[in-house]
Amino acid sequence: MARSVLIVDDNPLIREHLCELFKREADFDVCGEAENGQEAIEKAQQLHPDLIVMDLSMPVMNGLDAARVLRRMMPKVPVILFSAYGGQVGSEEAHSAGVSALVSKSEAVAILIAKARSLLNQIAA
Repeated sequence: MARSVLIVDDNPLIREHLCELFKREADFDVCGEAENGQEAIEKAQQLHPDLIVMDLSMPVMNGLDAARVLRRMMPKVPVILFSAYGGQVGSEEAHSAGVSALVSKSEAVAILIAKARSLLNQIAA
C-alpha cells in the first residue's frame, strides 16, 4: 500500500521535482502540496498524510514553526525538514520542534527517499 506524502516548499520548481521523485516510487503517493507552513497545516488537516516533507525557509510560516503545530496535531506523522539551510538549524532544535529528520537539499535525492522509508517503517513496526 502506498504511503501518502505532503510536499511543502515555497519554490514551485522544487515542489514539482519532489512530487515527481515520490511519484516514481511505487510505495509513495503524493496527496498534496503546500507553499508555506500555514498552508501545510491546513492541507495536513484535510489530507491526513503519512509523511510531510517540508522546507525550512518559507514565507508566512517557516518549517520549524509549522512542525511545532503539526507535532501537536499529528504526533505520529513524521516531518522531514528538507532544506538548503539545514546548517542554520541544530538537530536538537529541529527535533524539539517536532522534526523527525533533517535532509539537506545538497544531498542526493536517494537519501531523502531512504529517510522517508526508514521513518515510515519505524512507525509501522
